[in-house]
Amino acid sequence: MLMYGSTMFLINTVEERVTFPALWGTVGALPGTRNLAGGMASSGAITDWLRSLFGDPSVPELLAEAETSGPGARGLLMLPYFDGERTPVADPAARGVLAGLTLAHTRGDLYRAALEATGFGVRHNVEAIRAAGGRIDRVVAVGGGAQGHLWTQIVSDITGLTQDVPTHTIGASLGSAFLAASAVGDASIARWNPPAVRVRPDPATTARYDELYARYRELYPATADIVHGLATG
Repeated sequence: MLMYGSTMFLINTVEERVTFPALWGTVGALPGTRNLAGGMASSGAITDWLRSLFGDPSVPELLAEAETSGPGARGLLMLPYFDGERTPVADPAARGVLAGLTLAHTRGDLYRAALEATGFGVRHNVEAIRAAGGRIDRVVAVGGGAQGHLWTQIVSDITGLTQDVPTHTIGASLGSAFLAASAVGDASIARWNPPAVRVRPDPATTARYDELYARYRELYPATADIVHGLATG
């Protein structure tokens, strides 16, 4: 599960207890299951922050400009650690970094770079889940950010994963009701909240993002000493 919100959460269901230093282990929602979980300290919060700096244009307007920018945001690469980072970096002193900025870049490029940064962060967590022994057979995208096409498409293109977006993407209360119904009778999640959209990765774009992801992974260790000094200074 990917939860698109101000922060990003990932939950992978496993059949037995798994411990891994870069992730969290929790109990599962259903009998006989446990979870591997990860989370990013900021994701949608970055786009909200940028939007406020831009004078609060509409989200559809910014998404249209970000889509025009195209994969790679015309040479921009961002680290999304604007509030430190949770998994798998586990660094409260990490900070956001924007590399490649020129006078020719637009707000659409910056917005695109922020969306891509969260996608790279998701891929980093997915790699940690797999390294821990987690198996990813199906991805369900939830949260307010899953309602827009561009963000989920970018994440699928970066990770190579297909995502199912359910009919209701904001549903903590619906989930609680489903668990209660499961405890007293036969409840089907397919009936309660059926998939509405399937987001598939574009292989050509995924190949481009593979190159950028390698640079993304280099950017944090290359700048960590500098941003740590700024964070404490």
